[in-house]
Amino acid sequence: MRNGKTTGGKFFEDFRLGQLIAHATPRTLTQGDGALYSGLYGSRFAVQSADHFARQIGYPQAPVDDLLVFHVVFGKSVPDISLNAVANLGYADCRFLRPVYPLDTLRAHSEVIGLKENSNRETGVVYVRTRGLNQRDETVLEYVRWVMVRKRDRDAKVAPAVVPTLPTEADPATLGACVPPLDVRAWDDMLSGSRFRWGDYAAGERIDHGDGMTIEEAEHQIATRLYQNTAKVHFNQHSEGQGRFGRRLVYGGVIMSIARSLSFNGLGNAFHITAINGGRHVAPAFAGDTIYAASEVLDAFALPGRNDIGGLRLRTIALKNKTAAAFANADTGGHTEEGVVLDLDYVVVLPR
Repeated sequence: MRNGKTTGGKFFEDFRLGQLIAHATPRTLTQGDGALYSGLYGSRFAVQSADHFARQIGYPQAPVDDLLVFHVVFGKSVPDISLNAVANLGYADCRFLRPVYPLDTLRAHSEVIGLKENSNRETGVVYVRTRGLNQRDETVLEYVRWVMVRKRDRDAKVAPAVVPTLPTEADPATLGACVPPLDVRAWDDMLSGSRFRWGDYAAGERIDHGDGMTIEEAEHQIATRLYQNTAKVHFNQHSEGQGRFGRRLVYGGVIMSIARSLSFNGLGNAFHITAINGGRHVAPAFAGDTIYAASEVLDAFALPGRNDIGGLRLRTIALKNKTAAAFANADTGGHTEEGVVLDLDYVVVLPR
């Protein structure tokens, strides 16, 4: 029994179009958070790994990993948006707008921009635009996500459906702001781990990232706690053991970070994610699954006003318990094949 001081989270009928939600618990990121993130996923991108490397090319110090920023901002929103979620369905219009450094403090707020009850009347889809801000009230990250949320009362009346129209890709003119002017002459390919720069990639190229990473129960829960993500489906075996899958789900962001880490093999100089055009968690993953990844270059484009970096639009897919070689070498025709757990369309920048 609840006594009025605790909360069970919002259900679908609790959301209203245009509702503004300020999320609790600002989070100061430290070098310890970065070290733990590296320990969980093994990310090796030089700019985020070494102050000396970052300063040499023009950063004041090594920035925090982009996906660590994403997950922390995402985690802020979970108690208010998706505590009673069935599934997080997708992302769009995500842009990384400013670098984040150790000792920056992040907070977040969200706006409900769409609502649609499902035909079973037991769940509905909530669309939110979430913004992450630093201690100077500067927006460092902005994205849209949509999540399927349970209803408290199946018979509760809800407002007519509103589904937002979202862009399918980011405007290249907006994609360079998160990277300071760089001295790419000082970029050391030996230290970065790759000799391939922006001009070495072309649309249509497929890259099998080769390695695999097995998910451990403790690791995926530590990772999710790092982001202060409180979703029940990731932690509570007592409740989730009675559910559809009979076990705890791995937070989809864990799969994103594993795929990003694996992508170093083939994209070692893709040091910054500047946008996520769209993404789907296609199927659930569980402890014991082994994740593989492959990427397709969808486009290679110059960034307006920048002669130091260029952009690659990538489609990275992650598969469980199935190597990515088949995807890397096959014509998928845009469809998603069996075994895929993540299908992510995003933009990275590389030195020119």
